[in-house]
Amino acid sequence: MTGKHLTVTELTENIRRCLEGSFSVVMVEGEMSNCRPASSGHLYFNLKDTNAKIDAVMFKNRLRTLNFEPKDGMLLRVRGSLSVYAPRGTYSIVCEEMEMAGAGEILAMLERRKQKLSAEGLFDSERKRPLPRFPAAVGVVSSPTGAAVRDILNILGRRASGIKVIILPALVQGGDAASVIAARIKQANLWRLADVLIVGRGGGSLEDLLPFSDEEVVRAVSESDIPVVSAVGHEIDWALCDFAADLRAPTPSAAAELVSENFFAVADSIRTTSQNLKNIIKARLERARLLLKPFSPEDMEYRFRAILQPHLVRFDDAKEALINAVSDKCADLRGRMELASAVLEAGSPLAAMERGFSVVTDSGGSVIRNSAGVKKGEMLRIRPLKGEITAIAQSAAT
Repeated sequence: MTGKHLTVTELTENIRRCLEGSFSVVMVEGEMSNCRPASSGHLYFNLKDTNAKIDAVMFKNRLRTLNFEPKDGMLLRVRGSLSVYAPRGTYSIVCEEMEMAGAGEILAMLERRKQKLSAEGLFDSERKRPLPRFPAAVGVVSSPTGAAVRDILNILGRRASGIKVIILPALVQGGDAASVIAARIKQANLWRLADVLIVGRGGGSLEDLLPFSDEEVVRAVSESDIPVVSAVGHEIDWALCDFAADLRAPTPSAAAELVSENFFAVADSIRTTSQNLKNIIKARLERARLLLKPFSPEDMEYRFRAILQPHLVRFDDAKEALINAVSDKCADLRGRMELASAVLEAGSPLAAMERGFSVVTDSGGSVIRNSAGVKKGEMLRIRPLKGEITAIAQSAAT
């Protein structure tokens, strides 16, 4: 191969001059697709029709002039110029102006399908069920190699490691994706493989998300006996299965958080309660330690004696008072007894007999108190203090 040759850079530069020189100003109408707002504030997207697609960009300073928010599926009319990006060898329209030209074909189709399915009651709120509080198994209908599955596994592993995760592999874009997704949902219900299903994928263009708006998928979601969480794309994305699902999550990661919410809340409550209990016990131990700090073994005896001494003094006083009371009572009783004894002795016949008196009885043993009852010659017995005397009465005078 001979002759003059061009480098890639030279060829690209020739193409750039040709395109940018020939299409310095163009007006194009097409459907917005794959809308990707950048962190820099610029908006990257595609314009497409039935047979072709072209990259487009609108820079931040021009976006500020818009009076609407561009979204996938909108039919737009833009004015701008063609630009070649040499490092990638691609060309795109740099948009200076943008206006809405109506609803795009995809959005119009989705709206017609939404109205039809809604009229059948597939989106009614009465059909929606609460998620199980503590699911033992979570089924995930998605691409097994996609970032969505990795995010779900990561979050469930961190928040609720005890949950069993069953991956139901499915295509998530393309012509065959809808039938596979619907089949996986039906299989999960047939074999009761999970307590809750997450159906979804990561973000993508409106066309990429179309399988999740397919009528077969929407009906499978609506008819599922297992509660379904729809997690299609990013927060700004949507699909018709969102309306049929029992719950919509803005992202697959958010879906994982929703199904594990009670596990996480309970675990967090247990951790909080445990920490509170530890803090309470620690505070009480510290208070007890502060209360015990002044009490040394030597000081304890002193404190005990200080507490006991007043009681001992009271006990001694009570004992002395009791002894004195008993002594006084005994002395009083002793005096009274002596007095009674003296009175008793004073009235005793023996006391009189000690003073020389005797008791005289007749022969029958009766005490003679009057001489008139004594007859002359009667036998008498005289009883002095000691012994007994027998006598015969010689006479008796009154």
